[in-house]
Amino acid sequence: MPSSVIIGVSTISQRRLGKMIFNKTILRCSRPILAKCYSSNVGLESNSSHTPVLCAEAINYLNPGPQKIYIDMTFGAGGHCKKLLDSCKDIKVYALDRDPVAYELAQQMTKEYEGRLTPLLGRFSDLPHLLKEQNIVRHSVDGILFDFGCSSMQFEEPERGFSVSKNGPLDMRMDCAPGMNNDQVTAADVLARAEEPDLVKILRIYGEEKAAKKIARAIVDARSALHPIKTTKQLADLVASCLHETPFRLDKLQRPTHVATKTFQALRIFVNNELNEINYGMVLANAYLRLQGRLVAITFHSLEDTIVKRHLYGNVIDGLANPVPLKYCGYDVVHDEETMQSITLSNWKPLHKHVILPGEEEIKHNSRSRSAKLRAAVKLK
Repeated sequence: MPSSVIIGVSTISQRRLGKMIFNKTILRCSRPILAKCYSSNVGLESNSSHTPVLCAEAINYLNPGPQKIYIDMTFGAGGHCKKLLDSCKDIKVYALDRDPVAYELAQQMTKEYEGRLTPLLGRFSDLPHLLKEQNIVRHSVDGILFDFGCSSMQFEEPERGFSVSKNGPLDMRMDCAPGMNNDQVTAADVLARAEEPDLVKILRIYGEEKAAKKIARAIVDARSALHPIKTTKQLADLVASCLHETPFRLDKLQRPTHVATKTFQALRIFVNNELNEINYGMVLANAYLRLQGRLVAITFHSLEDTIVKRHLYGNVIDGLANPVPLKYCGYDVVHDEETMQSITLSNWKPLHKHVILPGEEEIKHNSRSRSAKLRAAVKLK
């Protein structure tokens, strides 16, 4: 997988982040520990109230049929996967998720769909060896589904550290359940060790935060005063104090949001290497889908959607979504016609003219769907 960070910023030096360890260790955990961590009404039992976003549209574009094989790349609480399995009794689904809690949910669901559902624990970048263990070869899958971003149950559990409105430790690791440890850095580690210029890059690129310099300076000042930022409330309050003249912000859909929302998004994306994983996931979708296979991708913010669009419509360089729009890559900039053709080459044909958005009725019953965008395509070559 390409090691550089996508969308306009080079990889931040691991050495400059101190002794942080960046790897792809898959945390395999026991059921008793997970059951203990999620004995409340959140987590393993929360899928009963989970509402998958744009579910009917996703299933329709996947075009389920007898004997077909699908990969749900983001199992989460299993909403899309269950609908897909229910749509046709003869299909088989491989359900991938990096979250041990989601993996446990998928294992529980296998009792209902015996022989038709195979849970896989890992990131997108772990998929090749996971599928090899299942004897799934390239160009053999009929459909692949992505539902990017955090799952609802991750936001609902304070101990995961994803939510700006729920106080808990600043963890934000998708690979690690509460009460468990792995050697991946946490959001608190980043705030404690990253240098100020790197914090600015993280906030500006991954959070699209205009006040990145101001917030980064406040973080460095806080730790210099021996006040380490270890909880979500501490971080939210710190950002709010920096931007005290703005009690809340309006997002692109004119919804009021906490002023620290973009900071939380930036740290989550950085900690989990999300953009590189999304890019590699799109590369793998092209590798494992058969000709005329279907791809459905649901995104929730512009950074995710940009990567998906660049792959589907043709703006990719050496397997990476080009951070520069095509309008800035014309022949007046890139004079080599062969290079331009390679950049604009696409193996996909979109299945719709305009991006698919949730309707008013879905937004009314599921507020999380308001920022969702669905793109579907068929593989041509």
